[in-house]
Amino acid sequence: MNAWIEAARFASDSQRVVALRMMRLATGGPLAATEATQMISEKVAAFSEAQGAILATIATGGSLHSAASKAYAPYRRAVRANRRRLGS
Repeated sequence: MNAWIEAARFASDSQRVVALRMMRLATGGPLAATEATQMISEKVAAFSEAQGAILATIATGGSLHSAASKAYAPYRRAVRANRRRLGS
Protein backbone atom coordinates (compact mmCIF):
# COMPACT_ATOMS: atom_id res chain seq x y z
CA MET A 1 0.00 0.00 0.00
CA ASN A 2 2.86 2.38 0.75
CA ALA A 3 4.17 2.02 -2.81
CA TRP A 4 0.79 3.11 -4.17
CA ILE A 5 0.67 6.12 -1.87
CA GLU A 6 4.20 7.12 -2.85
CA ALA A 7 3.38 6.71 -6.54
CA ALA A 8 0.29 8.89 -6.17
CA ARG A 9 2.28 11.53 -4.25
CA PHE A 10 5.01 11.51 -6.91
CA ALA A 11 2.44 11.85 -9.70
CA SER A 12 0.71 14.71 -7.91
CA ASP A 13 3.98 16.50 -7.21
CA SER A 14 5.10 16.02 -10.83
CA GLN A 15 1.87 17.47 -12.20
CA ARG A 16 2.14 20.44 -9.85
CA VAL A 17 5.73 21.12 -10.93
CA VAL A 18 4.75 20.96 -14.60
CA ALA A 19 1.89 23.41 -14.04
CA LEU A 20 4.05 25.81 -12.02
CA ARG A 21 6.83 25.67 -14.61
CA MET A 22 4.40 26.30 -17.45
CA MET A 23 3.10 29.38 -15.65
CA ARG A 24 6.64 30.63 -15.10
CA LEU A 25 7.63 29.98 -18.71
CA ALA A 26 4.46 31.65 -20.00
CA THR A 27 5.28 34.88 -18.16
CA GLY A 28 8.55 35.20 -20.08
CA GLY A 29 11.44 37.34 -18.99
CA PRO A 30 14.65 36.43 -17.21
CA LEU A 31 12.95 34.08 -14.73
CA ALA A 32 11.54 32.04 -17.60
CA ALA A 33 14.92 31.77 -19.30
CA THR A 34 16.57 30.72 -16.04
CA GLU A 35 13.83 28.16 -15.39
CA ALA A 36 14.20 26.64 -18.86
CA THR A 37 17.94 26.26 -18.44
CA GLN A 38 17.61 24.88 -14.93
CA MET A 39 14.90 22.45 -16.00
CA ILE A 40 17.15 20.84 -18.62
CA SER A 41 20.23 20.69 -16.38
CA GLU A 42 18.21 19.10 -13.55
CA LYS A 43 16.84 16.43 -15.87
CA VAL A 44 20.32 15.54 -17.14
CA ALA A 45 21.71 15.43 -13.59
CA ALA A 46 18.85 13.26 -12.28
CA PHE A 47 19.21 10.86 -15.23
CA SER A 48 22.96 10.55 -14.72
CA GLU A 49 22.54 9.92 -11.00
CA ALA A 50 19.80 7.34 -11.62
CA GLN A 51 21.88 5.56 -14.24
CA GLY A 52 24.85 5.41 -11.86
CA ALA A 53 22.65 4.02 -9.10
CA ILE A 54 21.32 1.28 -11.37
CA LEU A 55 24.78 0.29 -12.58
CA ALA A 56 26.25 0.28 -9.07
CA THR A 57 23.40 -1.79 -7.67
CA ILE A 58 23.51 -4.38 -10.45
CA ALA A 59 27.32 -4.51 -10.42
CA THR A 60 27.30 -5.34 -6.71
CA GLY A 61 24.74 -8.12 -7.18
CA GLY A 62 21.63 -6.20 -6.16
CA SER A 63 18.19 -7.10 -7.39
CA LEU A 64 16.33 -5.31 -10.15
CA HIS A 65 13.78 -4.11 -7.57
CA SER A 66 16.57 -2.58 -5.50
CA ALA A 67 18.11 -0.99 -8.60
CA ALA A 68 14.76 0.52 -9.60
CA SER A 69 14.22 1.92 -6.10
CA LYS A 70 17.64 3.52 -6.08
CA ALA A 71 17.13 4.91 -9.60
CA TYR A 72 13.81 6.47 -8.55
CA ALA A 73 15.36 8.40 -5.64
CA PRO A 74 17.07 11.17 -7.68
CA TYR A 75 13.85 11.90 -9.56
CA ARG A 76 11.84 11.98 -6.35
CA ARG A 77 14.31 14.41 -4.73
CA ALA A 78 14.34 16.68 -7.78
CA VAL A 79 10.55 16.81 -8.08
CA ARG A 80 10.05 17.54 -4.38
CA ALA A 81 12.73 20.24 -4.41
CA ASN A 82 11.14 21.85 -7.46
CA ARG A 83 7.70 21.70 -5.89
CA ARG A 84 8.98 23.53 -2.83
CA ARG A 85 10.97 26.08 -4.86
CA LEU A 86 8.28 26.87 -7.41
CA GLY A 87 5.41 26.77 -4.94
CA SER A 88 6.81 29.46 -2.68
